[in-house]
Amino acid sequence: MTKFEIEEKIVAMLKTVYDPEIPVNVYDLGLIYKIDVTDDFNVSIDMTLTAPNCPAADFIMEDIRQKIESIEGVASATINLVFEPEWDKDMMSEEAKLELGFL
Repeated sequence: MTKFEIEEKIVAMLKTVYDPEIPVNVYDLGLIYKIDVTDDFNVSIDMTLTAPNCPAADFIMEDIRQKIESIEGVASATINLVFEPEWDKDMMSEEAKLELGFL
């Protein structure tokens, strides 16, 4: 499997992860800043949260790690929580904005 195919599977898997308080997946919310797949298929993901004090942060990050590591071909997954740049609603996909009533 190629790195590109792995990245496509990662994006598809990220679209199955939801913040328990928001009915939109973390990818379409714009919470995923970077997906890096090394040549030996170790995955590193930089992500943020809608709020720094999100009570579901640990749950969301562990859900992402487990789901990414379940993808065939992925050796390991590291989830890095970052707060720069600060998240805002303009980072959401058009679908997410529509779902949440911003359009």
